Amino acid sequence: MPIDQLQTFFANHTLLVLGLIGVTVALIGNELTRFTRGYRAIDPRRLTDMINRDGVLVVDVSASNDFEKGHVIGSRNVVMSQFDPENKDLAKVRELPVALVCRNGTTSAGAAKRLHKAGFKHVFWLDGGIAAWQSADLPLRRGRGG
Repeated sequence: MPIDQLQTFFANHTLLVLGLIGVTVALIGNELTRFTRGYRAIDPRRLTDMINRDGVLVVDVSASNDFEKGHVIGSRNVVMSQFDPENKDLAKVRELPVALVCRNGTTSAGAAKRLHKAGFKHVFWLDGGIAAWQSADLPLRRGRGG
């Protein structure tokens, strides 16, 4: 496309061009934030690797009845109403990797942000939550036990 046609397009579609520029800047900003925010989304495969190799603490922030319906084997349930990053038990693992899980990944992302703000160094959240875990055909444990 020649330059004069491009200039004519920009002149005739100023709002469209400005919208495209705005969306592009927002996407770039969002991606940069993901790399610098101090906690990361992980997929079920990566969480499985971390459980098997790194001894990650898996904290499920789902409601108790959802946790009992199915959770990652070995995970601990801490409902969001009782989730406190300053808790003395959590303070003991401040330097260790911690992965947060919930039903769909939304609540655990918020919990990950709170842990990072409280000074935790290695914080992860399962993107897609238990739904993604099930889609990957990974096993769940039912009941209260970890």
